Amino acid sequence: MNGQPAVGSIVRCRGREWVVLPPDGPEVIRLRPLVGDDGETCGIYLPLVEAGLEKVEPATFPLPAPEDAGDAVGAGLLWQAARLALRDGAGPFHSLGRISVRPRAYQFVPLLMALRLDPVRILIADDVGVGKTIEALLIARELFDRGEIDRICVLCPPHLCEQWQKELAEKFHLEAEVIRSGTVSRLERGLPPGEHSIFKYYRHIVVSIDYAKSDRHRPEFLTHCPFFVIVDEAHGAAQPGTTSRSQQQRHDLLRALAADPGRHLVLLTATPHSGIEDSFVSLLALLRPSFANLSFQRLTGEERTAVARHFVQRRRADIVRWLEEETCFPERESREETYMLSPAYRELFNRVYNFSRELVRTGETFSGWRRRIRYWAALSLLRCVMSSPAAAVAALHRQAEERKASEERDDVAYASYVYDPVDEEPVDVEPSHVVEQGEMDLSKSSRRKLREFARLAENIKATDADTKMARCAEIVAQLLREGYYPIIWCRYIATAQYVAAELKRRLAPAFPHLAVEAVTGNLPEEDRRLKVEELSKSSPRVLVATDCLSEGIDLQEHFTAVVHYDLPWNPNRLEQREGRVDRFGQQALKIRAVLFYGRDNPVDGAVLDVLLRKAAEIRKSLGVAVPVPVDSESVMEAVLKALFTRGEELRRGYYQLTLFEDTTVLDFHRRWDEAAGREKESRTRFAQKGIKPEEVERELRATDDILGDPEAVRHFVVNACRRLGLGMEAARGGTFVLSVPPGISPPPLVSQAMPANPWRVCFISPPPKGAAWVGRNHPFVCALAQWLLESAQASGGQAPAARCGVVRTARVGRRTVLLLLRLRHLLEQPDRPPLLAEEVLVLGLQGHNPAHPHFLSDDEARQLLLEAAPDAPISQQERREVLAEVLKWWDDLLPHLEAKAKERAQRVLEAHRRVRAAARMIRRGLAVQPQFPLDLLGLLILLPVPKGVVW
Repeated sequence: MNGQPAVGSIVRCRGREWVVLPPDGPEVIRLRPLVGDDGETCGIYLPLVEAGLEKVEPATFPLPAPEDAGDAVGAGLLWQAARLALRDGAGPFHSLGRISVRPRAYQFVPLLMALRLDPVRILIADDVGVGKTIEALLIARELFDRGEIDRICVLCPPHLCEQWQKELAEKFHLEAEVIRSGTVSRLERGLPPGEHSIFKYYRHIVVSIDYAKSDRHRPEFLTHCPFFVIVDEAHGAAQPGTTSRSQQQRHDLLRALAADPGRHLVLLTATPHSGIEDSFVSLLALLRPSFANLSFQRLTGEERTAVARHFVQRRRADIVRWLEEETCFPERESREETYMLSPAYRELFNRVYNFSRELVRTGETFSGWRRRIRYWAALSLLRCVMSSPAAAVAALHRQAEERKASEERDDVAYASYVYDPVDEEPVDVEPSHVVEQGEMDLSKSSRRKLREFARLAENIKATDADTKMARCAEIVAQLLREGYYPIIWCRYIATAQYVAAELKRRLAPAFPHLAVEAVTGNLPEEDRRLKVEELSKSSPRVLVATDCLSEGIDLQEHFTAVVHYDLPWNPNRLEQREGRVDRFGQQALKIRAVLFYGRDNPVDGAVLDVLLRKAAEIRKSLGVAVPVPVDSESVMEAVLKALFTRGEELRRGYYQLTLFEDTTVLDFHRRWDEAAGREKESRTRFAQKGIKPEEVERELRATDDILGDPEAVRHFVVNACRRLGLGMEAARGGTFVLSVPPGISPPPLVSQAMPANPWRVCFISPPPKGAAWVGRNHPFVCALAQWLLESAQASGGQAPAARCGVVRTARVGRRTVLLLLRLRHLLEQPDRPPLLAEEVLVLGLQGHNPAHPHFLSDDEARQLLLEAAPDAPISQQERREVLAEVLKWWDDLLPHLEAKAKERAQRVLEAHRRVRAAARMIRRGLAVQPQFPLDLLGLLILLPVPKGVVW
């Protein structure tokens, strides 16, 4: 063979048949097995072929033989196996044959938007739990399969790296390496000799944004970063509204990436702005530089249209029913539970409160950083004391080495220990250094008071005086009795460890098999994941966690309730915590969210009235959370004002604060209401209602026809398993229990892909609790399809899915021939490499004259294949004679079949043109060429039942 063989043609090489794929370069022939696993794709070096050292010869798919006869069920299985084995489907969404997830219809909207952009620059700001990861990776996989990109990078917080790696591999079949401080040494050892960059050598990478942003690694990353970048939790890389050096570094990194005009950039966040418009606009400016000058209070119609091309933001209410497809989100049942302080705890609070109030008062005589550190120390003390006795002891514990106050301290580094900013990685360490700094100028007697506070807190630990812990144990016990699996959210490491230990001790008598684990920021990311996975195997179970798990982590598979043991000082954090379980994929119909606070705890009272109740009010009216519209220092000022301007009421024991006369709080809430109004207008503008549902619906149906929908997968798996002698019994909730009966030995390829025996499966996503979702690209489905196709070619009539058959059936009145044809099309794209597209066509024809066949419609042919059943016997001799006669028609039928293939190619072209038109992509130069010869996978001949015959 001289030169490259035609793409889509069949060749014989190394003792088997292969399909020729589009080449990566002029000197390599890319081949994929005609029947076999997609992972066996290989390259043949063309000079070796030309030198005679490798042999690549033209080949054709052999016709079936009359001796290969089987039955109608086998023919149906063969068709389903062939189309479920397709990877390069002929539909306009090229990626759907290669992913192991079935995206919801609404998740195609960002993809259509992305296809309209070159380069892709898009901000996806859908609500928490809607599936932004799927939407982003669908865009990435589509561009990758179209040949428009060859490498992918995900930039994310370090604690989300492994989750992204898992999503890429399990759902989108893209193997990626994680690059962060803990993995670099191993990756560098895997580099070949010479100078290589880990950012370039590994094809797909998941990179910790905090690793890449550092001055040491930033230049190398920018030099070798792939041209397609997904940025998760993008709000943490907006232009900061504070002096946060870390966030500024992240933003500078993204600006440098965006400066390359050819780079694709997909930004993901459920909180696109922190309430500060300048920060939000800085994200949009990464997509298009001219957006840097936008004012959302004075947007023109032209500006709104421009932003809408790059920005999609939808509430759950927008997509819960879209294209007649209902997306099941759990019902969130929110409750409030309270406790009262014991006399001992109230005494500790009163003494710490008076001390903290004095810190604030005397701090008024200072200026600048010294004044702020007094405020932070006061709030830190109160927050730790009211979190738990354990956190109080940890915060009041003296460090061995004295620290000197300095005007050079990083404000944000200190403030994040007090407030809960969502644009920084959560900090769950007790703020003992903040307290130390605040007491630098205190007298010895004041420092003795702090040591006395620590002693009082120690006396409360693990006793009935800790009424907060005692009441929490009652709430958790009730949740467990109602069948919930709760997560208890704590602010500090010491609190989480204390709560976990106390829950084990207090609940052991009633729940002897209860598993309780604490997961905090002092554990490496991998250990956190392993702890959660191990805990998920136990029942009943309770997870106690700090906010190190509150962002981006999917916990909905294992937990169904949340308890806010410590109220967050940022409403966005509250939403993030609850969003870990309240999201798509949650199997429970209802989840429980418990807001837990002290009725006589002024710290909780201030946070509730200043922040959380206002946030809940806005969320109820708008349907989404609206970020606090000011920086963290302003929030702390409002809380500070609420706490320390009510001294008289506190001295009288009046703990439920009335804050609404306070002008600071009133002004704070007024600005928040204004932000909510702007958010409502933004949601209306950018919900992407301009994307017509029918644009998505038509192409999804066409794709299902080619690749198979969930019902096709169910039909195939059930019939294939029964044909192999495997147990397949319908069970509750639309599930099936698959088992291997004694004495049955499934093919090794199939048994290796079956993870359990018995195994409960479901074909609809998300599956009910305890069942595994089995889609078209599940390893078990792939193994079944591959084995059936291979055995059909190798075993003839003995195969479970034989390549030909004859059936007498009452479904036809004259002889009908059903042909299973595998079609290959070459999709020629403007300015892009050609793509191979495949489909399996069922053609039905009637009559006895192959030169003038009468073809049935596609729907009629498919329906006959699915429903034809034997209604009368047929002898072996007659079966062979009928098959031999029809197989002789092949040469006469070819011109008609090739004409049908050209018609199909035209339909494929029209589908691609429609999608390109909807995406406003170039259509000139787009062509679809059918590749010949056609493959006859199999045929089924349906004979009418003679009159008077009863079987």
